[in-house]
Amino acid sequence: MDREAREHYSVVIQAKDMAGQVGGLSGSTTVNITLTDVNDNPPRFPQKHYQLYVPESAQVGSAVGKIKANDADTGSNADMTYSIINGDGMGIFSISTDKETREGILSLKKPLNYEKKKSYTLNIEGANTHLDFRFSHLGPFKDATMLKIIVGDVDEPPLFSMPSYVMEVYENAKIGTIVGTVLAQDPDSANSLVRYFINYNAEDDRFFNIDANTGTIKTTKVLDREETPWYNITVTASENDNPDLLSHVTVGIRVLDVNDNPPELAREYDIVVCENSKPGQVIHTISATDKDDFANGPRFNFFLDEHLPVNPNFTLKDNEDNTASILTRRRRFSRTVQDVYYLPIMISDGGIPSLSSSSTLTIRVCACERDGRVRTCHAEAFLSSAGLSTGALIAILLCVLILL
Repeated sequence: MDREAREHYSVVIQAKDMAGQVGGLSGSTTVNITLTDVNDNPPRFPQKHYQLYVPESAQVGSAVGKIKANDADTGSNADMTYSIINGDGMGIFSISTDKETREGILSLKKPLNYEKKKSYTLNIEGANTHLDFRFSHLGPFKDATMLKIIVGDVDEPPLFSMPSYVMEVYENAKIGTIVGTVLAQDPDSANSLVRYFINYNAEDDRFFNIDANTGTIKTTKVLDREETPWYNITVTASENDNPDLLSHVTVGIRVLDVNDNPPELAREYDIVVCENSKPGQVIHTISATDKDDFANGPRFNFFLDEHLPVNPNFTLKDNEDNTASILTRRRRFSRTVQDVYYLPIMISDGGIPSLSSSSTLTIRVCACERDGRVRTCHAEAFLSSAGLSTGALIAILLCVLILL
């Protein structure tokens, strides 16, 4: 019996008594018989050749088509899997099986390019997953077909030569200085001309412009690295024949440093010299900073102005580690004679050419303990300097009051 030819049968059965003689009684019943399926039919593709159209703009990972082989069996006996067994598109396409519909789903593994290859050929096989070896002589339980895939041409946006660009330009460069060039081409066979422009928001300061025909980027303002060391702009390319097709690329512009900032003191220094100081004693250490980058900053040089007379009170020693020490040149200082001294100094950086600046240090004279701790820096009254204590002064004032 063949279930695929006829699945249901009805049989009428009659029973008679008296061995079926005349005058006997009889009864009858109907038996309905349903044949169960066995896997005795291999899958078959309705056609030996198929053709499928896929546009080159199809996304990688997306389903681009379906194919199905028929199996006369039912249930698990009709289950099958699809596979690509040959063809020049094996690395471009993949196929999976939809268990519910028993269809082969063709997906894209790599992007298509009509300009490079216009068609692919795949040999696809569909095979039963559950085999019954009692019917292996009816096999093989698989079938194959050939699928030709036609790649459709799509008008694509311009393609930049690089996924992103990094360019460099020196600060203080003249307006109109060339920073660099971006390049985009029409990937289609039409090879339409490409135009360029920079995406700016309305509130953006426009430091650069681009030649619409060549893609050359130039400065429109003088750049200051100390203010903005890096710029990120977005360049858009469009085709002359189809302006709606746009491509975008990020361009990073690094502003290179020029030695245009002289060094200066790291902070305002409060320098104190004790009245009991000795010659050659270090009273303070100073350092400097530079707004330029490391190449145009340290090493710093500290020195006294050669055009000024030699300072008899203090001198400067360059420690050659970007710091300098202030030293005394004589013994003892007196607040009553002079309580503040000024020391002009010069600082130069390591840039080419080197820049220098002048600063003036303020040095206060203070009374100190023997261990060097500052006691007071304010000039005291004459009597106090003579050694009278606060209590003695009060007693003198009381005596004066009593006499009055």
